[in-house]
Amino acid sequence: MRVTKYFESFMRKNKNTADEHWCTYLFFCVLRIVLVFIPQLGYVHPDEFFQSTEIFIGEHFQLEHIRSWEYNSTFPLRSVAVSQLTLKLPLNLLEILAVNLRGFFGIDIICSYTYLVFPRLVMCALSFVNDWSLYKVCQLYNLRYEIRLLALGSSHIMLIFGTRTFSNSIEMAITSVLLYLVAECMIHSNTVIYKREFLEERYEKADSIGEKVKIWKLKNALPTHNYNRLLLMSTLCVAGVFNRPTFLLFGAPMVFYWMLRGMGTKSVSFKHFNMRMGLFCLSAIPAILLFTLIDSFYYKYLTLGEIHMFQVSINNFVFTPWNFIKYNIDSDKTAQHGLHPRYIHLLVNIPLLYNVLGVITLVAFGQQMLRFFKAEYQGLPRAQSIVGLMSASIFAPVFFMSLINHQEPRFLIPFTFPIILLHSPKLVTGFCTAYPFKEDHPFLRFFYEKFLCSRASAKYLLKTWYTLNIALLIFFGFLHQSGVFPLTQHFETAMQNKAPDVNLHLITSHVYSFPLSFVNIPSTGLTRVNRRTGQKYRYRKDFYLYEYGSTDLYKLILKLKIIINHCETKQRLQKLRYHVYLAIPASLTDQLNQVVYKSNMTSIDYELTKVFYPHLSTEALPNPFGRHPCDVNTPKDDLKGTCQVFDGREDFLSVAYLSRQFSAFVHQFGLSLYRFELKRKSKSSAMV
Repeated sequence: MRVTKYFESFMRKNKNTADEHWCTYLFFCVLRIVLVFIPQLGYVHPDEFFQSTEIFIGEHFQLEHIRSWEYNSTFPLRSVAVSQLTLKLPLNLLEILAVNLRGFFGIDIICSYTYLVFPRLVMCALSFVNDWSLYKVCQLYNLRYEIRLLALGSSHIMLIFGTRTFSNSIEMAITSVLLYLVAECMIHSNTVIYKREFLEERYEKADSIGEKVKIWKLKNALPTHNYNRLLLMSTLCVAGVFNRPTFLLFGAPMVFYWMLRGMGTKSVSFKHFNMRMGLFCLSAIPAILLFTLIDSFYYKYLTLGEIHMFQVSINNFVFTPWNFIKYNIDSDKTAQHGLHPRYIHLLVNIPLLYNVLGVITLVAFGQQMLRFFKAEYQGLPRAQSIVGLMSASIFAPVFFMSLINHQEPRFLIPFTFPIILLHSPKLVTGFCTAYPFKEDHPFLRFFYEKFLCSRASAKYLLKTWYTLNIALLIFFGFLHQSGVFPLTQHFETAMQNKAPDVNLHLITSHVYSFPLSFVNIPSTGLTRVNRRTGQKYRYRKDFYLYEYGSTDLYKLILKLKIIINHCETKQRLQKLRYHVYLAIPASLTDQLNQVVYKSNMTSIDYELTKVFYPHLSTEALPNPFGRHPCDVNTPKDDLKGTCQVFDGREDFLSVAYLSRQFSAFVHQFGLSLYRFELKRKSKSSAMV
């Protein structure tokens, strides 16, 4: 009776916990969608725009845009085949919707906000493929899906990277689907092989002809399993490689496990492994040809005219994955993007991306290596098990990717599925529920009792997981380089409201690359035709962008002088007025004023026109001991008229001084926009 009551109480407690995890997961799903529309202003990496939206939005809507060097027609490194499906097709639907809204309701939705949000909405929908794949695998193997979905949904990887237009996010979705397909094929093959071998034994032991006939019919009725999901898997692998050739490293362990399933039994031999490999390669050929044709047409290597005239040769085709590989195996070229030690992926990037689960993953891997070297092979996962598949899908790619000297955390986000599946239950159970080593060593026992056992760690792991993911969400989603998009919106409005004879010049420094397509300027490189008169025309270029990275401020001011001097000459000769703006992090405001003063720029006037909050540039971190903006800027730069005059004799420990210093520090989390112009009363107005 007591056992029954205890069992019922235990089951009721587990059900309540599962319901709580499920409801929390649904909350994070809603949050993922809401964060797309708010939207997140954080700017994770330039590739977020310049390998996707900047190219395809600029081309589709015929806007001024910056074409990344990777899309150079001479030696293209990036395929557009997958992007045509994930971005180009949805943009066509968006354009149809925009035309109808403009025609019937007079509502224009084509603006910078739409350019930012709509592609992210597409990526957000794609991100739920990861959730679906995880749920299906949990169902197949009878695993607890609530805590796993909760860990996946609450991860900043899904809330940020999952909704951003990174090729890595598409790679993560393809990896998740492929893992589900392989896991399904593994369990299906195991089931069919077990039934087949069972029926074969029964057939041999059967006494009567009738029983043998019955068993023979049952055996022939078993479904096939050798080549399940063959075409779908090969097509997904080709799509993954064309999207990002590093998928070769992620997909190889999964494809190997798909070919390996059933090996070692009576029904499956090494011949089947070779047959699967050969048919897999043959099944990939149609997708390879299709994607190669799409890229060849896009980069103008192949045209319909050449096909019509039968003037087609091998030089009319471009294979972008091979170009990508050739570029990245050259260490001198990859060094231009930054050099990193070989251990960065394993010891830094995995803990940074997955925090608690990253540490658990590394500890579990170390534990397996220790068991292997101590010859405790029974404690290792079986080669053809789901644990073996997921472990190989993590550490085999990590090993090979660590050989590349340029390593970024986002390269590892396809690991999300296997890490969550293997280790997320430990967020509520602790690292280990039992002593994991065969021998009782004093140091290992102490380490287990203090850090690994459920009693010591379970109470804090889930809270730590939430805290760190929320902190990373705030940092990358709403703080890091988050003034860049509002800056594009500001100039979108400025371009719409300016006079026709005015040119705008924007100089940026110590910020990420400026997505020019968001300014919504019609392309000046395209020839257009007036439908009424048939006359051809082009738009005049009236917006100029100068990006100087992390250039020294003295050199930056020198370049700014040259630009103003050129604009003055153009104004005299062509009667074109101009406005010159400089956008830099607010943390450099004090330094900028000092440089301007030391440069003796007596003929140039400048003022602060706007500050975009919040904004944090790691290239120019705020100084906690910096001066307050009211002490740095001139009175006319006080945008809201809130500056108070201090005589500088306050007590350093007074509340007024500390609060003012704190205010000075907070004000540095912004992106300042300055306007520079010549003083018209100066005699040397033509020269700077």
